[in-house]
Amino acid sequence: MISLFRFFRTSIAALTIAAASQAATAGLGELRIDWATYNPVSIVIKNQGLLEKEFEKDGTKIRWVQSLGSNKALEFLNAGSIDLGSTAGSAALVARINGNPIKSIYVYSRPEWTALVTRPDKGIKTVADLKGKTVAVTRGTDPHIFLVRALADAKLTDKDVRFVLLQHADGRLALARGDVDAWAGLDPMMAAAEIDDGATLFFRKPEANTWGILNVREEFAQKNPDVVARVLKVYEQARKWSLQNPQELTKLLSEAAKIPQNVAEKQLKERTELTHSAIGKPQHDSILAAGLALQQAGVVAANVDVRKTVDELIDTSFNSKLTN
Repeated sequence: MISLFRFFRTSIAALTIAAASQAATAGLGELRIDWATYNPVSIVIKNQGLLEKEFEKDGTKIRWVQSLGSNKALEFLNAGSIDLGSTAGSAALVARINGNPIKSIYVYSRPEWTALVTRPDKGIKTVADLKGKTVAVTRGTDPHIFLVRALADAKLTDKDVRFVLLQHADGRLALARGDVDAWAGLDPMMAAAEIDDGATLFFRKPEANTWGILNVREEFAQKNPDVVARVLKVYEQARKWSLQNPQELTKLLSEAAKIPQNVAEKQLKERTELTHSAIGKPQHDSILAAGLALQQAGVVAANVDVRKTVDELIDTSFNSKLTN
């Protein structure tokens, strides 16, 4: 009788735990997540309705929000408008330094998505030629950080050039019209500027492009770790599909970004690598290098412990949830 009682007590406890787990997921009425043209994997997920399928039985609604740049994704995360958002690693670090409570949990790409761009008639050949010139840039993004680091390497600062603060697409248009001398570009707009406008990339440094990182609001991850793990499972599904279907991916990016397929192909074939997923030391080192360079350039305050902030930003706990 005692053994039977223990059996029922154990069974009831197990059922209670399972029910509580299901209730927690079912209680999430809406999952808010971004998509961006600089994050091709997110386009696949949105187009194929993969998150909707994953959470259909839970009754969780998926709300998609487009991020026009890392700065916008980080603004949405900080305001609680989205739960997960895609950015560059360096932009996530600066946001964390400034008090944005986020964690970087996944790698969606290893891109060379930014370079310094000009028009042939501007006579700009090197970063040093930017002295006294106007440069379109989107503050708080990898192109902005790339520009600051490039200026520092050339012994220049933001006081030697005039930043014209525009969102990425508007920066491209300003360069095409001749309203600015240069632009800190971002793909796919940068690839379009090359092909359609005859723009030139006068300064490239692939290793200074920080990784494409998926971030989550820290509070959301603490309350919904299983939901986050399921989102990453879907990301892995879409990333692997992207590698296996490059032509279809090119078409999806072309349609989403409203760009010709040859522009999308240039971005994906020449400057986007989708073979990484787990976040770890390579991303840590790249983001740390960017943070230290920004600190040396005076963009990050001298009293900030950059290494500690990078350690706090990167969360490897979800790596074990990724299926190989």
